[in-house]
Amino acid sequence: MAHDLIVRNGNLIDGTGGPARAGDVAIEDGRIVEVGEVTGTARREIDAEGHAVTPGFVDIHTHYDGQATWDPRLTPSSYHGVTTAVMGNCGVGFAPVHPGEEDALIELMEGVEDIPGTALHEGIDWSWESFPEYLDALGRRHFAMDLGTQVPHGSVRTYVMGERGAQNEPATPDDIDAMAALVKEGVAAGALGFSTSRTLAHRAINGEPVPGTFAADDELFGIGRVLGELGTGLFEVAPAGAAGEDINAPKAELDWMCRLSEEIGRPVTFAMLQVDAAPDLWRELLDISTEAAKRGARVFPQVAGRPFGMLLGLQTDINPFGS
Repeated sequence: MAHDLIVRNGNLIDGTGGPARAGDVAIEDGRIVEVGEVTGTARREIDAEGHAVTPGFVDIHTHYDGQATWDPRLTPSSYHGVTTAVMGNCGVGFAPVHPGEEDALIELMEGVEDIPGTALHEGIDWSWESFPEYLDALGRRHFAMDLGTQVPHGSVRTYVMGERGAQNEPATPDDIDAMAALVKEGVAAGALGFSTSRTLAHRAINGEPVPGTFAADDELFGIGRVLGELGTGLFEVAPAGAAGEDINAPKAELDWMCRLSEEIGRPVTFAMLQVDAAPDLWRELLDISTEAAKRGARVFPQVAGRPFGMLLGLQTDINPFGS
């Protein structure tokens, strides 16, 4: 019987950590059914000689929240072997949202991620209000790769607290209960968890810190406990000092995240970057998270597989004349 597809003569890297080897991969009904020397035929064959054949990459930190509502290819990630992407990171995203208040969320994303607001204004159709409705809107689309998303703190705080939330005023007990309910609703509908930002490097387009930057423990732990009650979901953090703005902050932040994980009973993941002022700090953070695991904390650094660059220009946040 002919397979649907055979990729022949590739340099197979199977993700186990073993050495690469030459071979073929046969695919049937969207699944790999044979690896090695495939003797059968296929309706389509690809000669991959001289190329690497790998499992699809899972990019756990993306910001396709807006682009996913209009771009089925999710470029450029799908051009580079990514087959699953996770968005909703850093506490920014586009749901929940009150009708008429969409601009505030666009300004957050534009400021934090330098995604042009003009593209977001023109591309997003805002056919949702709640987070489950946002998931439904994504579910009606077809993508070149799989997507997962998290409930963003900035959107939730703005939805519940309005201008008070945007101005980073303290949340009341009623505010916290309302935010926790929205996060519970989103995770129950299929979100992978909850995300927040505590770094001063993340600012809206007007220069103000994103909603939740200074959130107190009662707010963040109160929301996090919902994940524990559901028994699912992770808590993603862009921690203070992550971008090198305060080299004394990361250790204290990691201690805080370990305590958070232990108390809510759920994994916590955070962006870990190397900074010039403390080039070996990442080693210390890995040691702290390893020791914390022995106590039952589950705290996982997010690391990039290669150095990444920044876009510099007169119309970007980072430019030669910026303060």
